[in-house]
Parts: sequence; C-alpha cells; structure tokens
Amino acid sequence: MAGAVDTSKGLPSHPERATLEGKNKFLGFWFFLGGETILFATFFGTFLGLRGGTADGPTSADLVALDLVFIMTMLLLTSSLTSVLAMFAMKKNNFKAMMIWMWITVVLGLAFLGFEIYEFHHYVTDYEFGFSTSAFASAFYSLVGLHGAHVAFGLSWIIVLLIRYRKSGITLTNAPKFYVAGLYWHFIDVVWVFIFTVVYLMGVGG
Repeated sequence: MAGAVDTSKGLPSHPERATLEGKNKFLGFWFFLGGETILFATFFGTFLGLRGGTADGPTSADLVALDLVFIMTMLLLTSSLTSVLAMFAMKKNNFKAMMIWMWITVVLGLAFLGFEIYEFHHYVTDYEFGFSTSAFASAFYSLVGLHGAHVAFGLSWIIVLLIRYRKSGITLTNAPKFYVAGLYWHFIDVVWVFIFTVVYLMGVGG
C-alpha cells in the first residue's frame, strides 16, 4: 500500500502528489483556500470602511508601534522560510531535517502569537482600547484577531502532524499532509503582509 512505502528505498521527487489521495488533498486545499481568501477579503473591506469610526477614541496613529510590528513580521516571514526548508528536506527524503525545520517553524509561530497577545493587552490596559471602544476597534480586533486564530490553528495542525508522525519517516501518506500544512502556513504569512500594510503602515501614515 502507498502508506506503507519503505522510505529507505527512496520516494518520488514529489511525494506529496505521487498518489491519487495526495492529489485530491492538494486540489481540495485550493478550494478551501478560495473560501478563506473571500473571508479575509470581507474582513479587510469592513476594516477599511470602519477605520475612521474612532468615536473620539484612539486612532491607528495613537496605537501602532512599528518596532513591535516589525519584529512580529520578521518572525512570521522567517517561519515561512523554515517551512520551505522543511519541504525541501521532505523532497530529499531527509526526515530528521524536515522535523527540525518544522519545529523551528512552530517556535517562531508561537513567538509571533506571544507578541500579538502582548500587543492586544498593551492596547487594552494602556489605551483602554477594547473591542467595543469604537467601530474602528471592533474592526481592528476582528481582522487581526481572525488572523491570530488562523495562526493558532495552523500551529495546532503542524504540531499534531509532528507528534503523530514523529517516528514514521516520510511516506506517501504523510507527505501530502505536511505539504498542505506548509501551504496553509504560507497563506497565513501572505495575509499578514496585507495586514501589516493596510492596518499598520496605512494607520501610521493616516
């Protein structure tokens, strides 16, 4: 069976799509990603429509600390690079290297989440900028929080795979799962680039 492939004998150059199951996972993921794109587009549109509704509360220019956001951005972009290195290792049938790079991706993602939680706590305690402070606040927390929830989901997904297949080696069964999880992580990173531009840079620039 495909899932029982002996990795010591080598794998196809693209093990993630070497079976019908793998191809179906890949195709299904792109349909799923289309829905996710529409979801985020809706939240971005809402944010842009409400960003001026501050109700005399804090504005983006009052809140945003670009040094913190820059660190968060570098963490997430670096995690995207490490996930790419993990996929390269997978295609070379280097299971140990793949696991190491994926765990580094997880650590970087957790660091990003930690900074985001700190950011939200800082806004609430120092600026009294809560979810119901204004329309802008609700739109901000909805958009950035939605992305944070996706980061948490992506991390959970990768961690489950790493634990479940920690001793199995790379097979035609788990290769598509790691590959799709890596693609999802790239999607999260791309969304953050748009958030960084629309929410933070545009916010500082007015």
